[in-house]
Amino acid sequence: MSEVLRTPLVVMGVSGSGKSTVGAALAAAFGVPFVDGDDLHPPANKRKMAEGRPLNDEDRVPWLERIAVRIGAELDAGTPIVVACSALRRRYREQLVAHAPGTVFVHLAGHAELIAERQRDRAHEFMPASLLASQLEALEPLGDDERGIVVDVRRSPAELVEDVRAALGLSGRA
Repeated sequence: MSEVLRTPLVVMGVSGSGKSTVGAALAAAFGVPFVDGDDLHPPANKRKMAEGRPLNDEDRVPWLERIAVRIGAELDAGTPIVVACSALRRRYREQLVAHAPGTVFVHLAGHAELIAERQRDRAHEFMPASLLASQLEALEPLGDDERGIVVDVRRSPAELVEDVRAALGLSGRA
């Protein structure tokens, strides 16, 4: 039996931090839908990143709006959701929260060297490792006034799920 998740979770961080893996594990643990924000990118964004060019705010705003609308729709239907989304800048997170004020961000934080090493060991449809530097540069840590949890990517996905459960006051196995 899964524990009751009452708020949407956005698993955030730079490319290669484990957003999809940890997000899917959290969704499974709580028995809620999981959406990988990468799946909501328009083709032009995917093409741009595949060419090794970082997205700018103009590229991201409509993509973030699609994610925000999805989070809001799920919540309106009574279903919290777990979403993997880089949410690198505060203004991006604010755009997401505008549709679901209770959203909690789970920031997968780690050293650039570890994340770069993980990127070398994976293949991604449109996000080359060469874009890591631009993502690290864009990353704005969660502010003290933002609803969020910071977890260390050196830990296993199962340990990160437990860390999030504990931070949400839902510790213990489902």
